[in-house]
Amino acid sequence: MKDVQRSHPCACIGCTAAQLHLALQSVKCISFQLPTPSGHRGGWNPGSPRRIPVQSQDCLLASLAPSEGLSEHRLNPAPELSSQRCRELQLGDSGQGQGSRVFAGDSGLSSPAQAITNDWGSKLPCPGSESTPAPGPTRSARPPTMRKIRANAIAILTVAWILGTFYYLWQDNRAHAASSSGRGAQRAGGRPEQLREDRTIPLIVTGTPSKGFDEKAYLSAKQLKPGEDPYRQHAFNQLESDKLSSDRPIRDTRHYSCPSLSYSSDLPATSVIITFHNEARSTLLRTVKSVLNRTPASLIQEIILVDDFSSDPEDCLLLTRIPKVKCLRNDKREGLIRSRVRGADVAGATVLTFLDSHCEVNVEWLQPMLQRVMEDHTRVVSPIIDVISLDNFAYLAASADLRGGFDWSLHFKWEQIPLEQKMTRTDPTKPIRTPVIAGGIFVIDKSWFNHLGKYDAQMDIWGGENFELSFRVWMCGGSLEIVPCSRVGHVFRKRHPYNFPEGNALTYIRNTKRTAEVWMDEYKQYYYEARPSAIGKAFGSVATRIEQRKKMDCKSFRWYLENVYPELTVPVKEVLPGVIKQGVNCLESQGQNTAGDLLLGMGICRGSAKSPPPAQAWLFSDHLIQQQGKCLAATSTLMSSPGSPVILQTCNPKEGKQKWRRKGSFIQHSVSGLCLETKPAQLVTSKCQTDAQAQQWQLLPHT
Repeated sequence: MKDVQRSHPCACIGCTAAQLHLALQSVKCISFQLPTPSGHRGGWNPGSPRRIPVQSQDCLLASLAPSEGLSEHRLNPAPELSSQRCRELQLGDSGQGQGSRVFAGDSGLSSPAQAITNDWGSKLPCPGSESTPAPGPTRSARPPTMRKIRANAIAILTVAWILGTFYYLWQDNRAHAASSSGRGAQRAGGRPEQLREDRTIPLIVTGTPSKGFDEKAYLSAKQLKPGEDPYRQHAFNQLESDKLSSDRPIRDTRHYSCPSLSYSSDLPATSVIITFHNEARSTLLRTVKSVLNRTPASLIQEIILVDDFSSDPEDCLLLTRIPKVKCLRNDKREGLIRSRVRGADVAGATVLTFLDSHCEVNVEWLQPMLQRVMEDHTRVVSPIIDVISLDNFAYLAASADLRGGFDWSLHFKWEQIPLEQKMTRTDPTKPIRTPVIAGGIFVIDKSWFNHLGKYDAQMDIWGGENFELSFRVWMCGGSLEIVPCSRVGHVFRKRHPYNFPEGNALTYIRNTKRTAEVWMDEYKQYYYEARPSAIGKAFGSVATRIEQRKKMDCKSFRWYLENVYPELTVPVKEVLPGVIKQGVNCLESQGQNTAGDLLLGMGICRGSAKSPPPAQAWLFSDHLIQQQGKCLAATSTLMSSPGSPVILQTCNPKEGKQKWRRKGSFIQHSVSGLCLETKPAQLVTSKCQTDAQAQQWQLLPHT
């Protein structure tokens, strides 16, 4: 209160910036509210505000005391001025540059001698008043300008908004970069499913530089006519393909772990070989541009297009105006197999990449395959093959848990990875061993390709070449892999859009029969049983292929079945009696337990294989091992439960616990993948070990 009494008649009353702004809006009478103090020196009580009238000739200066904090207000003295000077006073124009002005009301207001009452009840006289301020300490503070405060606030908010926007965009871009660059990922057949697994991050593509290539003219020359069937010529919806950009973005379908992988900086360059016959121009161009746009330029030495005698030579020739694209044209219809051999012969790179003409490669599709081939030149690697819809060309992720398989008719099929392999697979980015590849897309070292004998050039058009190549790779010292972090989309059609000289069925029989005769040894009988139409059909001479197999000292097809594809069971027409022997001991039933189950054990072999005692006589097929209506059964089908006892149960062909298969000298449980093993007191299933004598068995039939 003494502060107020000693202040000049033109007092400066501390208030908030918002209150000062309201005060300045008034012309005739300015009033605003101050919190009522709770005591003479105490804190502020925000409870009961009080209105202070300000007369026209009074000068109200409002300021905040920064040293006291924003929550504490003070009445600050002002120098003695006349009432006229009070009205004209502009504070903040001097000293520290605070540009706030305090306006007095106009002269039509009450007498200038009228006092202003503060919250303590003290009078604040204006000029002309006879009151004299009491002595006491004074405080002066230069009031901040309202305009300055507002400008600063707006500036701060604007800067904060801009910085926040840039930070958000930076974080978003960094997340995309992590999933797209190294990001290294689609990321091709097959499928990650994420699955990340369901990411829909588009790949940013850049246009391929061309040397006079007129894309619009190239595509418009072969567009459909109104009313024309879009499926007739190519067995997929050409209309939808033509609508799509040649640079369209596609989903990265790789497992989310793939982008974190890194690859060698000195990967070899490859020659990409694409064969085609009357392919839709939009699809062919999209295949070529996806390779160029989504592959480091240093890894593509050339793209060799092999035109297998298409109706229009310009389908291929015009594309040579695109950098790195070369064109070879057959002067007659040769088919995919001989066309690929021709492309491989002229390829200049040390690594060959075979690609179908209706594909779209995904992000980092090539690097993981080149890495595997560079580490071991005998590897032949394939991507996971995603699906491009033949109807609307949607890009769909395929499963990452598939591998190539077949039946005895040599019909290719996709199948699940065996449970044994799946349960030991802890890293989803690791390559998957596959018995066969689909054949449309793979990478192979050129010297290894030549060493193996390339393709069988006596095969016609299409079909069966993937089996012949797959058997040859495995049996002659190489391996086949599917690389999960490599993904390539492929249009799977329901029919062939082109004609076969001898018909589709006969051509396929000719090609697969050549495969069976050269590579399947005595097991080729099962091929003929599954495909009786192949019996008696001409297939040409295979003498040179058989001679080449002998020269390379390749393994037998039996080895292939036991070590590469034991899941392909050998057909057994009848149940054969015999004994199951291990050393000098034979598997035998040894009575019943209290639950009525027959007990198993090992005993000295008695009699002979032709006439064993009943307890050692077994009937065995490719799935069941039985005796007197009881079958060998594992008590657990879990691979995680080794050591589970094996007992005899009533036979049930649908019971998974009773399913067994021969794998070399092992007797392996079909579901768990564990092997039958002898223990001192019982038989159990245990993890298969090649050096475990207790897991080695002989099955001797009654012959």
